[in-house]
Amino acid sequence: MNYVDGFVLPLPAKNLKVYRQISQKAGEIWREHGALEYRECAADDLKTSYGNSFRQAIKLKPGETVLFSWIVFKSRAHRDRVNARVEKDPRMAKMMEGVPMPFELKRMVYGGFKVLVDV
Repeated sequence: MNYVDGFVLPLPAKNLKVYRQISQKAGEIWREHGALEYRECAADDLKTSYGNSFRQAIKLKPGETVLFSWIVFKSRAHRDRVNARVEKDPRMAKMMEGVPMPFELKRMVYGGFKVLVDV
């Protein structure tokens, strides 16, 4: 079964265009280094009549939207190898030069996951 890095983060809606540009480049780098999939999704419907919504869980502030994202790998070991190569890739640092982080990193929720079901 594959392995997935998943993350959820709040993003000021005004930064969506900049984030998308950064994410597009980052995704290409992850894929080049071996990631099987790279997905970044912007919230469209956060209303729910049950459980906690992303809006509540991430304590969304006015003017923010939620991003729900994941990267798929062959295994956890493969993830570790790919992420190590991405961290060393000079293009990652270069694309962030002079660009402020478009979201609050401390509010990002992240984790690595073993795939339980793949239908």
